[in-house]
Amino acid sequence: MVDLFEHQFQQQKNREAPLAARMRPGALHEFVGQEHLVGEGHVLRKAIEAGKVPSIILWGPTGSGKTTMAYIIANTTQSHFSPVSAVSAGVADLRRIIEEAKERRKLYKQTTILFIDEIHRFNKSQQDAVLPFVEDGTITLIGATTENPSFEVITPLLSRCQVLALNPLTEDEIQVIIMRALKDELKGLGKLNVELDEDAMLRLIMMSNKDARVALNALEIATATTPPDAEGKRRISLNTIEDAIQHRALPYDKTGELHYDIISALHKSLRSSDPDASLYWLARMLEAGESPLYIARRLVRFASEDIGMADPQALVIAMSAQQAVHFVGMPEGNLALAEAAVYLATAPKSNSLYQAYSEVQEKIKQGPDEPVPLHLRNPVTPLMKKMDYGKGYKYDHDYPGHFSGQQNLPDSLKGKRFYNPSDQGYEKQVAERLKTWWESISQAKKAKKRKKKT
Repeated sequence: MVDLFEHQFQQQKNREAPLAARMRPGALHEFVGQEHLVGEGHVLRKAIEAGKVPSIILWGPTGSGKTTMAYIIANTTQSHFSPVSAVSAGVADLRRIIEEAKERRKLYKQTTILFIDEIHRFNKSQQDAVLPFVEDGTITLIGATTENPSFEVITPLLSRCQVLALNPLTEDEIQVIIMRALKDELKGLGKLNVELDEDAMLRLIMMSNKDARVALNALEIATATTPPDAEGKRRISLNTIEDAIQHRALPYDKTGELHYDIISALHKSLRSSDPDASLYWLARMLEAGESPLYIARRLVRFASEDIGMADPQALVIAMSAQQAVHFVGMPEGNLALAEAAVYLATAPKSNSLYQAYSEVQEKIKQGPDEPVPLHLRNPVTPLMKKMDYGKGYKYDHDYPGHFSGQQNLPDSLKGKRFYNPSDQGYEKQVAERLKTWWESISQAKKAKKRKKKT
C-alpha cells in the first residue's frame, strides 16, 4: 500500500514538474546535440556503453545538456546518482555522500556518481574534500560548469578528470526539442493540441539564445496563456511568444570568463577604431546587466592607454560619461556610454604614454632610488639653503619660449627619453614642440663648446 501511494505521489510530482524537467531525456537515443561526444563511435558514448565512465568535467553554456548528460550516464551505467549544487552544498554534505558511497560500494558493488552542478562555485577546501575519493575510486565525479575549468577547478582535481566541452545547441537542435515537446502526449504538450505559428517558432528559437530550458519554459507559459479556439486548438502567435519570453536570454556572468571575454572584445574593438563593433559589445554587456560604472571605468582606462596625448579630449569625454551615468542612472545613461565609446573608437590612437609609463615603472623597480637633484629641492629652511638646496635652479618663465633646458632627471638618467610621441592627432604637435625644445638644448650646448674654444 505504501509503495502504491509513493508511486501515485511520484506520478503527480512528475505531472506538476515544469515542461523542461518533464522533457529531460532519460536515455542516449533521446539526447539532442553534442554529437562530438555522444554520437555513434565517439568517446563519451563508448565509455557510457561500456559502463566505464571516468570522472569528468562537463564545460558548456547554460541549456546545452550538462545536467541531462549526467543523469543519462547514471541511468545507463546503473550507478547511484548523488546530485548536489555547489551553491548550497557544504563539506558536511560531501562527507555524508562519500560515506554512503563507501557503504554502497562495499555492500552492493555499486558505483556512486557525485554530480556537482556549478562546480566552479566550490572553494578550494570543498574541492580538496572530494579529491582523495575521486583518486581512490570511491566516487565518480561529474562536475558541470559554465566557466573555464582551468581557472575555477584546482589543478590536482582537474588532472584527475577529463574535461569535455559542450557546444551551444544549434537552432535546428532547439527546434527538434520544441517539436518533441509539442508532440509528446505523455510528458509534453501533445494532449493540448498546441500549434505554433511559423514566425512564433522562429522568434522562440532566436530569443532562447540556444538554451533549451529557456525555449521550453517560454513555450509552457505561452501554452498556459493561450486558450483553445472553437476547434480545440491552441494557436500560439508571435505576440504570445514575445510576451512569454519578455527579454532575450543573454548568457553572462559578471565574474566569469564571458565577462572578461566581452570586455576584452570591447577594448579591442575600440583599439581597432571600429565604432560598430564597439557599440555591439557595449550593448551586450549593458543588456546582460553589467554595471555601467564598471564599463565607464574601462573606457576611462582606454582613453589613457590607447589614445593618450593623440587626443587629450578623449579622457574628458570618458570621465564625462562616467559622471553622466552616475547622475542620470540607467537606462538613460546608456547613450552617454555609447557616445563615449564611439568617440574613443573614432579618435586617433597612440600608446606612447602607456609605453613611457611602463618603461618608467620598470626602471624604478630595477632601482636604485635616485636622490632628487639639489637644484630641484625646495629650500624651506636656512639649513637647507646652506646645503645648496635649490641652488642653480632655472625659472623657466625667464627663458625664451618659457624653456630653460635644465636637467631634471637624476644624473644616472641624464638624457634619457621615456616619452616618445607618435605622429597621431594632437600628439604630432607635441612631438614638434618637443623637437624644437630638444634642438634648442643641442644648439645651446654647441654654442657653449664654441665659446670655450675661443
